[in-house]
Amino acid sequence: MESVERNVRSWMAFEKETEIDQLVVGMYADTVTFLDIVKALGEYLTSDEDSLRTKGVQFLSLVIEQCPKDKLNRQAVRVLATFYCSKLEDTETITPALKGISHLVRFPSFSSTEVSDVLSAIFRRVNMKALVQSTRFFVFSIVDSLMSSHRGDLKKMGDQFLSGYAALASGEKDPRNLLVAFKISRVVLMEFDISKHVEDYFEITFCYFPITFRPPPNDPYGISADDLKDSLRLCLCATPVFGSLGIPLFLEKLTAGSPATKRDTLQTMSACFPVYGPALAHEFGRKVWSALKLEIFQPTDSLTEQTALDTLRDFLRVVQPNSTPTAGTGDGVDLLIQTICNDCIEAIGEPEKAQAKAGMKVLCTFVGTSPVLCLHAVTEAADKLMKLFHDPGEVSNRAAVILLLTDLLNALVLSSTTSESSTIPKKIFSAVPTPLPSSGPTPLESAKDALLGLLIVGLKSSPTRLPAIHGLSALMRIPSLVTDDELGYIVLEAGEFVGNEPDEIEDVTTDVLALLSSIATFAPHHLASQILPPLFAALPDCPPPRDSQSERVAYWRALCALSTLCVEPTLFEVLVIRLSAKLDLLCSPSPSMLTSSGVPSTPTAAMEESESTAAYVHAILITLANTLSAKVSKPNPDPDVPKYLDALLRRLFQLFLEAAMTSERCVLSNPRLLQVGARIVKLVVETLSIEQQQNFVGGTVAAFLDGEVKALTGGEFASFAEEFRPMGTDAGARQRDTIVLFAAAHVPIRKEVCNLPIDYYPISLSAFLKDLVEWCDLPASSALQREAASELFATLVNKHPDDVSDFLDDMLKVYWSTTLNNPSVSAEARSNAIDTWVWITKGLVVRSHRSASSFVDCLFVLLDDEAVDRSAARALGVLAADDEVLTKRNGAVLKILHAQKYFNAVLPKVMAGAKKIDGSRRETAYLIALVSLINAVPNSLYATQMPSLMPLLLRGLDVPDPAIRSHIIDTLSNNMAAASDTESSLSTHASTLVIAMLKNCLVADMPDPRVRVASLKYLALLPGAIRYDSLHPYKSRVLKDLGKALDDPKRAVRKEAVNTRFVPP
Repeated sequence: MESVERNVRSWMAFEKETEIDQLVVGMYADTVTFLDIVKALGEYLTSDEDSLRTKGVQFLSLVIEQCPKDKLNRQAVRVLATFYCSKLEDTETITPALKGISHLVRFPSFSSTEVSDVLSAIFRRVNMKALVQSTRFFVFSIVDSLMSSHRGDLKKMGDQFLSGYAALASGEKDPRNLLVAFKISRVVLMEFDISKHVEDYFEITFCYFPITFRPPPNDPYGISADDLKDSLRLCLCATPVFGSLGIPLFLEKLTAGSPATKRDTLQTMSACFPVYGPALAHEFGRKVWSALKLEIFQPTDSLTEQTALDTLRDFLRVVQPNSTPTAGTGDGVDLLIQTICNDCIEAIGEPEKAQAKAGMKVLCTFVGTSPVLCLHAVTEAADKLMKLFHDPGEVSNRAAVILLLTDLLNALVLSSTTSESSTIPKKIFSAVPTPLPSSGPTPLESAKDALLGLLIVGLKSSPTRLPAIHGLSALMRIPSLVTDDELGYIVLEAGEFVGNEPDEIEDVTTDVLALLSSIATFAPHHLASQILPPLFAALPDCPPPRDSQSERVAYWRALCALSTLCVEPTLFEVLVIRLSAKLDLLCSPSPSMLTSSGVPSTPTAAMEESESTAAYVHAILITLANTLSAKVSKPNPDPDVPKYLDALLRRLFQLFLEAAMTSERCVLSNPRLLQVGARIVKLVVETLSIEQQQNFVGGTVAAFLDGEVKALTGGEFASFAEEFRPMGTDAGARQRDTIVLFAAAHVPIRKEVCNLPIDYYPISLSAFLKDLVEWCDLPASSALQREAASELFATLVNKHPDDVSDFLDDMLKVYWSTTLNNPSVSAEARSNAIDTWVWITKGLVVRSHRSASSFVDCLFVLLDDEAVDRSAARALGVLAADDEVLTKRNGAVLKILHAQKYFNAVLPKVMAGAKKIDGSRRETAYLIALVSLINAVPNSLYATQMPSLMPLLLRGLDVPDPAIRSHIIDTLSNNMAAASDTESSLSTHASTLVIAMLKNCLVADMPDPRVRVASLKYLALLPGAIRYDSLHPYKSRVLKDLGKALDDPKRAVRKEAVNTRFVPP
């Protein structure tokens, strides 16, 4: 007992929480009883001093807050409740007393008697308007707790509770308290009989509508306006008795409110209509429709318009509950509904006017309500529009009519794929139409033939052709409406516009192909029999002459159409077969000594024919690559692609490698064709299984390193005098170029394959990469070959770092000193070596390998070498840039935030070097490195460092390289907001910025038009970021130089000069 008294006295003196905690611990350990605490507090609870009495009650409430629930029996709770109720009359103790009650009501021993006594005392003694927010919050918390645990007792109190709570909640304004009050009110409105208190509760809820609360900046409570709106809305729609009072208020707010208020009102009406019921909906129906009609037909903005349409949909569902449609379109349709529908039918009677679109939006809203309303609205609208279409006096409005019909059809599609998605069969189209899942007639079923005929007629006329195509696309997407024969008819009619000359008709090719592609997903046989044959027939067996532009355009158009239409597996198989046959015909390795007319060709004619053939083959390969890309890029790639390892890739490898081996002229030795072939290889290999990838790469290695070509081509390969050894030092250019295909086979290999034993290389992987480096350094290596080798370096180093450790050590110890950092080696060879070094380094950087930093440090050393300093500087930026080789899609090992880690490690070094102003090439190299680095990463990585970067970037504008200047200006433009947010950052450099941009925007000082355009665009941004008084001294000079820019020889520069000249200050 002494320790309890000591704790109490200590708390009264210092109010330390530890005193309370010690007593609570004692209560849990049964060493302290609640009675001991009350006895110790005796003198404080009854003290005549206000401060001591308040502290005493506060101490008791704090103990109850943490007290174990089983330590207070019913008698103790009863005594405490009586005590606290007596303290409600004391203005000094009312706050701690209410706090104590808020915790006491949560005790399981709090009985029904205490519920009545406590609430009666609160209703009688608590004046809410005289209390602060925190104290009022205790009152609402008490009621909320009792509502949760003693709801039955509150109901028994009847009118006493209902009137008492209404008085308590009246006039509350604090959002923290309102959230609790709305929660309580909703329960009262839903579960209590408020028939005698409707007006009271209407007042304490609707008085807050609409919510206009805006939370203060940095609000610690996190209460948003939407939180209050949602809570209040739940109250307003909690009981139907509010209907007769609430709807007139809604209509008033809808008429006079702002757009935000209108949307809040409309959303609340949507929530309330189902609760208020159909009787009130009919009573106020015409007024509601008039108000909604105004918001739809004369909208203030598109968002409010859509909200009004959603509200109308909910209103219609209440007026006309879901029912089964009958044969007569008007049977069973409410009179109010008919009035709304008639108003809209009258509006679409003038399809060329804006009111028609609004009327159609309302009719489309009917589609998502109930079957009977859907049938009525769709039938009436379709009949009206079809009559208008066939009316000779409305011929000029046919396009508008079809557009309205398309909107109606799209609404049917949307309705079928959302509300009825669970009941529609997965097979949307069938030979025999299946009605929509309802027992009544399907919308448009009776009018389908007439509608289809109307859309086909629309295809015949240029003004209506595009709307008709969109209408057909919507019609065929309505479940079970169009039969298979009708689909064939659509394909037949739409197919007439595939492959036509653009100048013959309105160019609707893209839309027609989209229509046919959607049909191909479920009815490919129609395209295979009607569309593909004429397209394949448009592909000549011999390439058109070089000067026959129209024939070349014709086969390009046919190939583009085939690429779009043949994505589906069955059609793609046909495409591969037919185009492979064309390739076999065009790519024979034998010389073509005759022209297409059979006349012996001259060398010049043979060269021109070879170029024409290469262009034709290139178009064919691009078609295969684009179609494969579409198949592979789907969220779920087509499962048929792996089979084209044997059906396509092996034959392509055979053709390319035979072309590399022959001494005769062959189009497939063209580097451009090799690059497209490599793209096809990557797309197919990407989809292979682990085992298939392993076997395929093994065959590729055997072919390229051992000369066992038949292991790659499936056993088919012509005999040649020399052996296929593209990696040999004495290999010819054609063979060397095929490394593009070798690299393409490795790039997409998944990391699971890379974890398998690498036994398909005849030598170790490190030895192979060393040989590949030597191969790249040969004078005979072209840029194409080095680029392909770089992809190999990056891929193999990234996926096999442990297997190439000897290679990495050799590069750092031997290759660095003998080639990269050897001044006796030519600058060109060293620059090429830097490219190789970069891709090896990049393979390590993206996986955050421990050796990456050593390779990067070597590039910094080269920044001091005048022969290769700029190549090394650009290389530092390449390491941070994204590429198409080291990607997750290609199975590369990528560590999270690898770019950020690299950037954060390199940027300080680059900035330190760039800050050393000595006018040397070293300074310029570091500036180039800085620009290359920040241009390669998102601006979010360096936006916070713009103040320190700005002086360096401005110095970089003096670098002679136009590309560097362009990158700097783009960087400054992209970070304008970040720079302007910093204190006087831009204003400090205003003079330098203006002068530098003027210097770079004049053709006399800057020959590159890209830099001139970028400079003018940046000048146009400055007035919006820098104060006028800072820019005003340069106004006359800027206008004078802009006048010179208006005479620039490039139109794009002149256009930007005009735009900049008229930028407001």
